[in-house]
Amino acid sequence: MERGRECEVVALVAIEPRSGVGGALLAEAVERARRAGCSRVFLTTSNDNLDAMRFYQRRGWRLCAVYPGSLERARAERPHLHEIGHHGIPIRDDVEFEVRLEE
Repeated sequence: MERGRECEVVALVAIEPRSGVGGALLAEAVERARRAGCSRVFLTTSNDNLDAMRFYQRRGWRLCAVYPGSLERARAERPHLHEIGHHGIPIRDDVEFEVRLEE
């Protein structure tokens, strides 16, 4: 992979919450991206996923972008997507987090 490339975490699934598996998987993704020469690792989650947002920030990830209305637009093509998410929050936007890697 060439220098300056970005790596995306597309899914992070840990069956047992708060067991350390999610953190280990995320750390491994960052380490593999670093070894591959990526300058940035990023991921997105929906605006209702407060637990995930807390999880990422506690591990040093920074909120870097919000895409207002992205899920409302996606719902036009995929009407099966839920409208209400965690904690009764309407699902409307994608929220992006990143880790910048040192060269």
